[in-house]
Amino acid sequence: MKLTIKYFASIREQLGVAQEALDIDAPTITVNALRTRLAARDEQSASALREGRPVRVAVNHEMVSGTFIVRQDSEVAFFPPVTGG
Repeated sequence: MKLTIKYFASIREQLGVAQEALDIDAPTITVNALRTRLAARDEQSASALREGRPVRVAVNHEMVSGTFIVRQDSEVAFFPPVTGG
């Protein structure tokens, strides 16, 4: 399954990349499983996407939960919660 992964704000800064194409050997994957797989790649990824860190996720420009099932050719965006005043 081919996915486009985008990273924003502090996650992008930690990883040093804004976007990547990813090919996963599975017909579908949940957002939580994808995040775990990405975090397991290296120390930088583990820090940026670790479990317990507040991270928002959008799939194809819609906010989703960790149990959302990602399918072929989706765009998945990871970003920290936004605050402001």
